[in-house]
Amino acid sequence: MRLALAGPVVVALGLVLAAAAEAAEEMIPEPIAIMQGLDKVSARISRFEARVGQPVSFGRLSILVRDCQKSAPEDRPENAAFIEIGETKPGEGKPQRLFSGWMFSSSPALSALDHPVYDVNLLECKGASAAAPAPPSPASPPGRSRGKTPR
Repeated sequence: MRLALAGPVVVALGLVLAAAAEAAEEMIPEPIAIMQGLDKVSARISRFEARVGQPVSFGRLSILVRDCQKSAPEDRPENAAFIEIGETKPGEGKPQRLFSGWMFSSSPALSALDHPVYDVNLLECKGASAAAPAPPSPASPPGRSRGKTPR
């Protein structure tokens, strides 16, 4: 009986893997990961940006985002980032690697940093936004001085 089910199970598994590969192709690479960190000792939550390829610090942690991708707008929202996290302890020069893998914004517990003091989660991947132009300074109306108002 088990042999009879093996064929359909293999076909179903193949379809699932093909669908996952197709979904992975539809992800859009983005240059910035929006991360959230929790310091469990102080109960302080910090939100910070990490550019792909540029390490950032959170407490004693060094976080390096290698890749950050988000789903296409018409798909179910998902963000995924390949992240490497190391910790530099006082008196030690070389950081110790604590985490290396994919994090997903929709399932933070699926692949999480296991640390007694810090939690780090991926919130989203986003593109670099252009700097907003500075608003023009208000000009005084022509013919009027900036001093006292006329009576």
